[in-house]
Amino acid sequence: MTNFNILDDHSTWQKDFEQRLHAPYTAAGFSVAAAERLVEDIRARVGDWTVAEITDAGTRVGHVAVDVADDNGVPAGSIRDLRVDTPHTGRGYEQAARDWAEAWCAEQGARKLGIRLTEPAGDLFAGYGVRGQLRARRIDSPPEPLEGVIARPMTPAEYPAWHASETAAYVADIVRSGAMTEEEAARKADRDFEELLPQGLETPGNSVLVLEAAGEPIGTGWLKHGHLPGVTYGYSLNVLERHRGKGYGRAAMAAGEQVALAAGDSMLMFTVWGGNEVAMNLYTSAGYRVVEERRSLDLPHSLPRGAA
Repeated sequence: MTNFNILDDHSTWQKDFEQRLHAPYTAAGFSVAAAERLVEDIRARVGDWTVAEITDAGTRVGHVAVDVADDNGVPAGSIRDLRVDTPHTGRGYEQAARDWAEAWCAEQGARKLGIRLTEPAGDLFAGYGVRGQLRARRIDSPPEPLEGVIARPMTPAEYPAWHASETAAYVADIVRSGAMTEEEAARKADRDFEELLPQGLETPGNSVLVLEAAGEPIGTGWLKHGHLPGVTYGYSLNVLERHRGKGYGRAAMAAGEQVALAAGDSMLMFTVWGGNEVAMNLYTSAGYRVVEERRSLDLPHSLPRGAA
């Protein structure tokens, strides 16, 4: 019978967990320093997690880690790790661990449950909706401009309309992904813009761009340089609606890559929200691999008898 024993000391698990975290980041092309920064962000929260050892007839077969925290006023559970040791995979322990995690989080009052995947999980989380992906690509050499698209700094006169449009698009992306209600998404958007662009166009380390082709604006972009060591983060890179379908999407990304290189970074990454299949397909065709995928479902969830 599969049992779950909550650990008082999970230092041994944590050491193994952190080692496993580095692998997918370095495989995606992140430098050791950038991968370590990503792990540091996770390490800072590990102390609040509940870690259970999965056993069968007294033999350890793996671990599962969970927690519940406030997410915009809603108690939200997270499966932070679910690891079955290699000799025991494929015997149903993964499903048992998922069921236990769902039940544990529901008992703590969680109304939704999420997981961050850094490698394929097969069908185990197929019922969880995709809320977002972190995509990244290493830029080894300056890309050639495509479709004559260039990037220039946005002017102060252009900024207010862009800010309003970008906020509305951000809210719509979050709502479409199913991650939040419109009201929750609007609050998040206000907080994020205030935190990330406190000085507007003068905020250090940011490039807010207008993309042009043949002297006409065809889109906009917003990049944060040095987000991680050697990594530029693209908050947005958009083609105006009237210019979509003309092949400018990949050209806009090439322009963003040029700006990232000029700022001294060698990697560009973006978040794409769930439900945006057009963007996901564009990133795939441009060579941007999935570094992380976030999935979630609402609780209470239909749980097998005896899973709690």
